Amino acid sequence: MHGPKHIISAATVVLNEKDEMLLIKGPRRGWEMPGGQVEEGESLTDAAIRETEEESGIIVEITRFCGIFQNVEKGICNSLFLGKPIGGECRTSIESEEVGFFPIDQALDMVTWGNFRARIEHCLANKDEPFLVSF
Repeated sequence: MHGPKHIISAATVVLNEKDEMLLIKGPRRGWEMPGGQVEEGESLTDAAIRETEEESGIIVEITRFCGIFQNVEKGICNSLFLGKPIGGECRTSIESEEVGFFPIDQALDMVTWGNFRARIEHCLANKDEPFLVSF
């Protein structure tokens, strides 16, 4: 018997000093925050930093753990962080056709896939406690 198989991902809401949000435009889901699956032997924060750099070219420092969106049926846990850029520059990748920083209101309107906008809004709500949303 094998135990439960979960998919763990880490995504980062990156805000620069102008309060603009980093978004990448992926081939399938359109505009979203950078993120991806956590590899075996990797911490959540390391994955968030690695995925952000891989997808956007931006090197970030994680400033806060925001919370988790858990898809119970599919066994997926999406961990979410806030971060700030500390280096690198915007560039595209295999996973991102466009990359840029956008004013928050504009960025939120650009994110149309699934509950991704809700995830970002939860992070920006600046709660004292991390959130856990299960669905």
